[in-house]
Amino acid sequence: MPYLGKVLVVDDDQNVLELVKLYGEREGFEVIGVNHGDLVLPAFDRENPDVVIMDIMLPGKDGLTLCRNLRTVRMIPIIMLTAKGEEADRVLGLEMGADDYVSKPFSPRELVARIKAVLRRTQTVDPVTCWKLKYPGLEIQADTRRVLVDGAETEVTPREFDLLYHLAQNPRRVFTREELLAAVWGYDYFGDQRTVDVHIRRLRTKLTSLPQEYLTTVWGVGYQFTPPVKGG
Repeated sequence: MPYLGKVLVVDDDQNVLELVKLYGEREGFEVIGVNHGDLVLPAFDRENPDVVIMDIMLPGKDGLTLCRNLRTVRMIPIIMLTAKGEEADRVLGLEMGADDYVSKPFSPRELVARIKAVLRRTQTVDPVTCWKLKYPGLEIQADTRRVLVDGAETEVTPREFDLLYHLAQNPRRVFTREELLAAVWGYDYFGDQRTVDVHIRRLRTKLTSLPQEYLTTVWGVGYQFTPPVKGG
């Protein structure tokens, strides 16, 4: 079985840690479990994981604080675990920089599928493809997964990059939220469609210095990438 990467799972429920470890290792992942918020940053530095799965409610540092902390260290994919029905926690987790969320109780097979999807989309893009997109003040590099705003690199999460790149590859095409979830999240997504809204809002904040509003809302439909009209 091929090695697929290292997963850091953070949850104070031992059953959750054992369940993710069991199903993850079956699929070829190395799974490291941590049961206390104060142990996460040392484990992160020591293990250098490829993806983090993290509960919000933890002893010690909570998951939202840790998500924000990890974002200052490295733009690693983060999937938050939230209590079923806690919409405010899900939205707040996304606002803090999480790429995705899974509601408890969850299907371990679905969680593994989401891990695979987020890792698949953070792998380097084949440079033979359209690997660099350039617009006034904005450059998106698929091979290095970098976003340059006015020539300076702007940090974006893996999911933010995927969303921006997908929209920029299809300028002026209007996408519904369902289409963006299918294309960018990469699996049958049963979560809240406001996930897209949160990611768009975060991207707009990071592109706010540009005079052109690249990410526009088409009310009642969805979103589109709108570069300046040539000669306009």
